[in-house]
Amino acid sequence: MLRLGILGLGEGRSTMSASLASTKFKLIQICDANKKLCEERALEFDFENWTTNYEDMLTSDKIDMIAIYTPDHLHFEHIKLALQHGKHVVCTKPFIDDLTQANELLELAKKSRRKIFVGQSSRFFEPAMRQKKDFDKGLIGELITIESYYHADHRWFLEKGWSLKQSFKWLYGGLSHPVDFIRWYMPDIEEVMGYGMLSSNGLKAGIKNVDTMHFIFKAKDGRIARVSGAYTGPTQPASRDSGMSCILRGTEGASQADYHELRYSVTTKTGEEKIITWGDSTLKHYFRFEGQSHHAGEYQNYLDYFADSINNKFTAYPDLKEGIGTVALLQAMDKSMKIGLPVKIDDILKENNITRESIGL
Repeated sequence: MLRLGILGLGEGRSTMSASLASTKFKLIQICDANKKLCEERALEFDFENWTTNYEDMLTSDKIDMIAIYTPDHLHFEHIKLALQHGKHVVCTKPFIDDLTQANELLELAKKSRRKIFVGQSSRFFEPAMRQKKDFDKGLIGELITIESYYHADHRWFLEKGWSLKQSFKWLYGGLSHPVDFIRWYMPDIEEVMGYGMLSSNGLKAGIKNVDTMHFIFKAKDGRIARVSGAYTGPTQPASRDSGMSCILRGTEGASQADYHELRYSVTTKTGEEKIITWGDSTLKHYFRFEGQSHHAGEYQNYLDYFADSINNKFTAYPDLKEGIGTVALLQAMDKSMKIGLPVKIDDILKENNITRESIGL
């Protein structure tokens, strides 16, 4: 059984629930710079071993792995320290927000011989897992194109002080979910073109970066995909339009996986049309807190998967290399918005002295 430490107790709340319910992990210690939040989580989960000093977890010989759920701009330093102290790492998306740091992490991971997993939680939600399973079975034929989006009224999120800082970008904190869906099915993106804007709601709230974005991707084989995100305005009723969705269009069928709703639809190569939903037991696995907040079930799924990869010596995806590739795509998207022109991923890699071979492309 792997011994776990959790850094960052906002999103880390879900990881506490997941690890305490898992037969593959033993939660050893939790950490947050906010003492009050540590005390709240200790009371909520009846778990008393907390600290406000990350060093306590790093130097503990009772911890094998650290799960990191801190603000985006802190990920690199927290991952680096964990590797330097011989810990396996789970880090929430986006993996890092600066590609100039990628080669150092690649070298550290190789030297430490520790595994790194990027917590792209949406891949581990029931409809998304079913969609991938059906696609791999050939149920919709050969992939033609993908559309994915994440539209949410996240004005509540702006109450977090760091969300109004220059370092926070919805491109990384939000749009990385549908972008990851694109890379899951179409990993070899060659070029991206997109536009972004800061809405009047965003301006009023004091956001520093764009909150509304639309992009087109082109893969090396010529296939195309699109992604969109909007984060500071009202949305449609969930029965009409899910906040996040991934649509696959194939040569013989099509499928759509929705989030937060446990809803999946597919038109198979036989022409059969199905809409699939899941019941209360599955709902309770995924959503364990008030409303549909946090991601406990997805985190449970990916933590157990990562534990299996360590114990059985296989690679859990998204790994370090795939995580860096996604950040390269995100940085190309960021640049395209700024210059108003298409950007090639290879140019972004070259600017940061990253070879395609080093990240498995």
